[in-house]
Amino acid sequence: MTKPKEFPDQSQSLPGSEKKMQPKPEVIRPYYEGSNKLKGKVVLITGADSGIGRSAALHMAIEGAKVVVTYLKEEEDAQETKYLIEEHGGECHLIKGDLKDEQFCEALIEETIGHFGQINILVNNAAVQHPKNHIEEISKEQLKETFETNIYAFFYLVKEALPHMKSGDVIINTTSVTAYRGSEHLLDYASTKGAIVSFTRSLAKNLAEKGIRVNGVAPGPIWTPLIVATFDDVEDFGADTPMGRAGQPSEVGPAYVFLASEDSSYMTGQIIHINGGEVVGG
Repeated sequence: MTKPKEFPDQSQSLPGSEKKMQPKPEVIRPYYEGSNKLKGKVVLITGADSGIGRSAALHMAIEGAKVVVTYLKEEEDAQETKYLIEEHGGECHLIKGDLKDEQFCEALIEETIGHFGQINILVNNAAVQHPKNHIEEISKEQLKETFETNIYAFFYLVKEALPHMKSGDVIINTTSVTAYRGSEHLLDYASTKGAIVSFTRSLAKNLAEKGIRVNGVAPGPIWTPLIVATFDDVEDFGADTPMGRAGQPSEVGPAYVFLASEDSSYMTGQIIHINGGEVVGG
């Protein structure tokens, strides 16, 4: 008997739609219960309409946080994230826009403050990737888009959010396993993820005196819309990890709760590796 494909062939255009994926990613385990770890907090999560961002948003909402979700254009996915958060008793505010635009980033923080009155947790998560086999294939336009989305926006949002943040507040940045082991097909993407690691470590030192902690999460192969929107062959996605499979967003989301809560009060400038067992430096 032929073993069924875990991930059948499928193709989408960027940024990808979770609604169209087969199988659907698991964003939260049915037995997850909150314990008010983030009660009274307001969190802003970029790129949280689907995938890891959606999982982080949902877990944080279950822990009592009010959540602002940003997305580029996937309206159906964003509405589904809002529905899931509200179904679990949380509050969610959606904001659509392009993070490459510094003025939008400024307006995003203003709207967050205007809607919920504060911001305590900033999660820089949104990213884009365009696989290319050779550096000669990476156009100036692609390079610009990748860096402006994946790292410039982090600077824009932190600069705008900091005047509203106080001691005990938190910044969490999503990097990637590619920052540590490289990727022959994702030269520009991996470069931005490496920049995020350095940004996280440097910003953590910069803000330590203010009591604002800065940490990151470095996912490995996780089943998200970004995967089906950028790779043609996904049949064996994640099979080369020591655990022999891809991860689900539900296996990453709780890490953001940990980093956002007092459970990680003695951590700053650190990266959590969730990658199926691949041992990487740093």
